[in-house]
Order: sequence, then C-alpha cells, then structure tokens
Amino acid sequence: MTNVLVFIEQRGGKIKKASFEAMTLARDLAGSLGGSTEALLIGDSISGLAPEVARYGAAKVYTVEGTAFANYSNYGYATAIGKAIEASQPGLVLFSHSAMGKDLAPRVAAASGSGLVSDATQVTAEGGAIQATKPVFAGKAYKSYTVTGTPPMVTLRPNSVTATEAAGTGEVIALDAPGGDFLSVVKEILAASGDKVPLQEAKVVVSAGRGIKEADNFKLIEDLALAFGPGVAACGASRAIVDAGWRQHSEQVGQTGKVVSPTLYIAVGISGAIQHLAGMSTSKFIVAINKDPEAPIFKIANYGIVGDALEVLPKLTEAVQAACAH
Repeated sequence: MTNVLVFIEQRGGKIKKASFEAMTLARDLAGSLGGSTEALLIGDSISGLAPEVARYGAAKVYTVEGTAFANYSNYGYATAIGKAIEASQPGLVLFSHSAMGKDLAPRVAAASGSGLVSDATQVTAEGGAIQATKPVFAGKAYKSYTVTGTPPMVTLRPNSVTATEAAGTGEVIALDAPGGDFLSVVKEILAASGDKVPLQEAKVVVSAGRGIKEADNFKLIEDLALAFGPGVAACGASRAIVDAGWRQHSEQVGQTGKVVSPTLYIAVGISGAIQHLAGMSTSKFIVAINKDPEAPIFKIANYGIVGDALEVLPKLTEAVQAACAH
C-alpha cells in the first residue's frame, strides 16, 4: 500500500480552499496506488480542524501543535513535516502551490533528498510512478515529469482540481512538536485590511490593463467584481498598470505576479502579452474586452467583446447585477 500525504494549509484556524483541492486529487492518486489519503495539520490549537479535513477523505490526520507554530516558520514547519513523513512513510507528498507551499516544499524536498515538481496542473500515478504535468514556456506548452525520490513531492496549482467531499475515518494522530532553535520565528503578521476575497482563491477575476486609460477608471473594474456578490470575485491588474503605479503589486497577474485559475477570468483592456497569459491561461472561461480586434488576448479567449472598455463595462456590470439578483 502506498499512501498520499497532504500538507493542509491553514491561516487563523481556517483551512485554505486549495488544500481541499489537493485532498481531492490525493484521493484519486491513493486509489491508483492502493493506499489511503492522509493529511497533516500544523499550528497552535488546530486539532479541532481534523473533522473538516476528514470530510475530504482523510483516513488519518497527523497534527503538530504548539505555540511555536502559531505563525508560519519555514524551518519549524519543514521540521514538523519531516516528522510526519517519518510516521506516514508516504509514496507522495502534496502541497498547494501557494505562497506558503512554494516556500515550504523545496525546503522539505531538499531535507528529504526527494524530487519535487512545482506548479503542477495534473498529477497521475501510472504503474506506481508519479507523473506530474506543468505549464512551461510561459504557459504556451505543457511538460510531463516523472517525480523521483523518497517520497516524491508535488505542489498543485490552485483551481486545477474541483474540491469534492468524501468522508474519511479521520483518525487523529498527535505527533510530538519538534523542539530546538527554529533559526527564525515570525513574531507578527500585518495582514491587509478588508474582507476582499484573495486573488488566487476567487471564482471570478476581473483584471485591467492599459485599456482603462487612467487609474481612476479602475473603479469600473471594482464595480464589476462587486456585481458578482460578496466573496466571489477579485480584481487583478496587468504589469503595465502596476508599473505605472495605478495598482499594487499584490494584484498583478502574470509571470512576475500571481498565477490564477478561476472559473471565469475577465480581461479588460489587456492586449495579451505572453507574460500575462502565463498567469491566467488555465482559467476555465476567459472573456476578453478590447477595442483592438487583433489583440492576442482574443486567441485564447472563449468569448470576446470588441469595443471601448469604458463603454462596455457599465453595461456588463448592469447585466451581471441583474443576473445575480435572481
């Protein structure tokens, strides 16, 4: 039997959606490998989250608890994951390709002497071998890798898998918290204010480029995002308007920004440079609004609107508001 271990990312006692997606994938892989799905929770007083993890198919939920883990520490968390790997002896370890996962997975893989494929959009188990597929050349092609090492490790791109529940036994196994010097400790996290949905977790992303003409017109983007209802949509931006100082870098979508894969991506006044496409081309549906009918963005869009974004946006916002009101 070969089990699959999933690192469950939680912040403030709330599990990230991407971890449930990883659990869903892990169930399929564990079935192919003839094993079970196991999970790992790290934090302070987090054992109460175990039943929530079990609803997504965890047969065992390992926990590492202590005040030293209240805030994320890459060295401390990596050490704790090493203990879980020793206890589980998994055939695969899955992480989310989040800011935490991207920081943590390479450290764990290096410490274990294991292979790692990051930002995978598909993972399969064929004949006991783990195959991971990821976008390359700024999203213009996909390449498959055989993940080696013991155990092999993969970070999964958010929104690559639809999270579904499947009850597991959820046996909770408390592991001793590693002690000693963690080299670095996070004392405080200054989070952005407000209740906006995180860009990488949004079901709908509305992004703007130079086509909105000036910074003040970004309000039209915000209005369209709000029309979908609370907790549904987030606003994004191209590198051009971030570099111009119109928006913060935290909103940038693209090769040098965030990679998103929402159900719906609306590109407003964005030409479709390859660097931007690398950050959103895996979205399920893409709608492009641009006055240039030859804009490259239309080549990957499912639906295109040729017109001035400043004229199209108010009408589109009204239509979305009307549709979401029913």
